[in-house]
Parts: sequence; structure tokens; C-alpha cells
Amino acid sequence: MKEKPAFTDALKEKILLFDGAMGTEIQKFNPKPEDFPDGKDGFNDGLVLTHPEWIKKIHRSYLEAGADCIETNSFGSNKLKLDEYGYGDQTVEINKKIASLAVEVASEFTDKPRYVIGSMGPTGFLPSSNDPDLGQKPLDEIRQAYRLQAQGLILGGVDALLIETSQDILEVKLAIEGAKQAMEDVGKKVALIANVTLDQYGKMLLGTSIQAAYTTVSDMGIDVFGLNCSTGPIEMIPSIRWLDEQDEHSLLVVPNAGMPENQGGQAVYKMSPEKMAEALKDFVSKYNKVRIIGGCCGTNPAHIAALRKVIDERKPTS
Repeated sequence: MKEKPAFTDALKEKILLFDGAMGTEIQKFNPKPEDFPDGKDGFNDGLVLTHPEWIKKIHRSYLEAGADCIETNSFGSNKLKLDEYGYGDQTVEINKKIASLAVEVASEFTDKPRYVIGSMGPTGFLPSSNDPDLGQKPLDEIRQAYRLQAQGLILGGVDALLIETSQDILEVKLAIEGAKQAMEDVGKKVALIANVTLDQYGKMLLGTSIQAAYTTVSDMGIDVFGLNCSTGPIEMIPSIRWLDEQDEHSLLVVPNAGMPENQGGQAVYKMSPEKMAEALKDFVSKYNKVRIIGGCCGTNPAHIAALRKVIDERKPTS
């Protein structure tokens, strides 16, 4: 296969399909505490050190389902999160290893261009809040935590960085700044995607509206703005409708498999692949700025295969 086009060029040519959930797929291996580094139960990102074959299998399953892009298993690998597991001093190395693993799997597929997206989730702090614990972390520390993570992901070969599941718009700004610094550090520019997470009423955790969130970061040099997690596709409609009218950035829509239902203390997502495909078919037919779709919590390769059909059956608008 000839050299693949840049991620941003591919976006202009076609709608790109992201993968689905990682955490629930990891749970299917029934991991025990001893499966994680130093027995640190729940350290999913650390599985790159102890069970890389699990992560490869998950990546592969999504690529086989037709995903154009896979997200690295680095959602909790900013320095502040890794500090909690005692691995903060290895932030660059771990992220590089995680990204390299995804790149290796993506390279097995030569039928069409496949892209690796560096996942960067929240730090667990809320810099905009007055919370005595969560709101007191120095801004430079948060920015640096993302800078180191982005360095590792870029060195590992990602095609884009994805700031995702963001609940505090100030943290998104810091992550964008850290990512841009990392590109300068490494001497390589990659695409930058900024996602926020909204509740069913269209607000971020601290009450920021979609309009305020978008206005805050839209001129910071991002390539894509998006919504992921928190709700199913239906609840995202008013926000996507407004974003589509802005006509500035390509949009990403990566919802959960419906709103979570509490069953015995566990969040359960019940939207079937068919129902999700139907909802996202509506998005890509109505909103021209939507250039990326995929699945978040509760989605699996069957959901991604159903979304693949939606894209493949879509009639070009031009």
C-alpha cells in the first residue's frame, strides 16, 4: 500500500470510523490483580507491560470490524494518573510503548489506511473548581502531565492526539497547550482533537455549556472538536446541531451505547449495534461537519461493524 494520507487530509475525503470501548473489552479477559503491574488491580494502561497480547487482540478486533482508527490504551496515562500507580516517572516511556503497540497492530492491515489516535483522558483534577482537593492542583503541573504523555504518544508514532472525556474546560485548554509543547519538543506535528463530555442537558460537569466550551478552545489550533462518552447519541443531538452551524471545525461524535442504567451498582449500556447505527446514520446524513463517528462505553466490535455499514452505504452528498 502506498503511503497513507495525513489524518487531516483523510478527514476531508471521507468520514472516519473510530473504534469502541477498551475497558469493557479488557474485562472480558477476567483480569486478576496479579495480571496488572505490581498487582495494582485496575491499572488497565499498565497491561502494556504485563499482557500486551490482550491489548493487541482488542485493537485487532476493532480493525477487523472495519475501524479506520484505533485509540491507544493510554486513557489514564498522563503523569498525574500514572503517579497514582507509582509509574509517573515513566510517563514518556509507557506512552511510547502503548502507542508503538497500536501502530504495530495497525500496520498488519494493508487494505486501506489505518490511523492510530493517542488517547489522553482526564487527570482526575478539576482546575476550574473551588473543591479543596480537586481544584487546588497547580495549572503548570496539569499542563506538564499532558506534555509528557503527548511526547510519549508522538514518539510512539500516533497520527493524532485525542483529548477526551473532558469534564473541565480549563483542563482541556491545559491539555491542548501541553500537547502543542510536546510537538515542539519532539519536532513533529500531529493532528489535535479536543473532546468534551456533556450530561443529558448539554452541560459539562461544572456547568459549562457547549457554546462556551467550543468558544474557549476553537481558536487554539485544534483540528477537530467533538463529543464523547456520558450519554448516548440521542442526547447529543442539540449540541451537534449547534456545532454543525459553526462551520469551523470538523466534528467527532463518539457516544456511549445509550444512557447508562444502574444494575446492581454497575453501569449497563443497552443500545444495540443496530439502534446505534440508526442514530449515527442520522448524524452523518444531517450534519455535514460530522467527519468522525465511533463508540464509547458499552460498545464493542459488533457496534463498530454496524457503524462501518452506515459509512459504506452512505451516498456522497456532492
